[in-house]
Amino acid sequence: MTTLTDRIVRYGELQPCKTAFIDAHTPGSDQKENFTIIGGGVSESPDQHVHIGIPHGFNIGAAGQPPKCRNSLHSHRTAEVFFVLSGRWRFFWGRWGDAGEVVLEEGDIINIPTGMFRGFENIGTDYGMIMAILGGDDAGGGVIWAPQVIEDAQAHGLVLGEDGKLYDSKIGARPPEGVGPMKVLSEEQLKDFPEPTAMEVVGGYVRRYWDMVALADKTPCKVIGQTGIIRDKPGFEVDLVTRKSASTEMHSHDVPSVLMPMRGHWRVEWAGNDQHPAGHAVLAPGDTMSVPENLPHNATPAMTGEASLYHVVSTGDPAGLTWRGD
Repeated sequence: MTTLTDRIVRYGELQPCKTAFIDAHTPGSDQKENFTIIGGGVSESPDQHVHIGIPHGFNIGAAGQPPKCRNSLHSHRTAEVFFVLSGRWRFFWGRWGDAGEVVLEEGDIINIPTGMFRGFENIGTDYGMIMAILGGDDAGGGVIWAPQVIEDAQAHGLVLGEDGKLYDSKIGARPPEGVGPMKVLSEEQLKDFPEPTAMEVVGGYVRRYWDMVALADKTPCKVIGQTGIIRDKPGFEVDLVTRKSASTEMHSHDVPSVLMPMRGHWRVEWAGNDQHPAGHAVLAPGDTMSVPENLPHNATPAMTGEASLYHVVSTGDPAGLTWRGD
């Protein structure tokens, strides 16, 4: 029998990677910290630390950035969902990042449509953190960068190879023989990347924290899912649980699930089984807990005050395109 300690990642124990992506040396993006909490993530760097490698049907990650630091324009083949843990963030999209934008505050969530270029920037006054949920166990097999991002990176010494790996020419690294640099998308290929308006994205894919808290008055708010307030099937479902909608009743899932506190401290209790003895743990904002499949458990606020947490569970749906455009 094993304890669940190794399935809890504390905020203060997160191990960042500062060379995760091709824009790691580009001014304005060179202070990013990328975290892979659950799953393989989408990092292009072998330096990326994975905290929990157990397949969940989705990945959990995070991005930490100081003020005025941005993540460059890129696209994913599978779902990418963010909620703001701390700070104030601007999300923007389009070929040049000027098709639309939205500002998210703490607790707000965005389900960014796949198949379009997107980026984000910390516009707050202090270091900020956004938590990410990526569809699929392989997170879509990598990142597709806007052409100008690849070109800017090359000017600052970083080359992305056809093998999806980064090579830093400043330290003498270069792609192995037979591996060329990643080709930039042609103008014809770029036509396949949609540029929805701000109204389309904000109206369909963004939800505000306090609105979700109000909807979680008696039962958890189904944020993302086939019946969610963001109606989508990205391969997982996301609920927001608050003090009013938390329950002491034990429940379980036939797949691993994840608990991510947003506000307050949460006491998680679980019943014993053949693999894990009964126990409990207290989670704080920024902590992440992976709950094993078929393990009865509950989560309730551990003290007075505001309390909310995001709950994520795989649905087994293909983590396909979320942008419908119709």
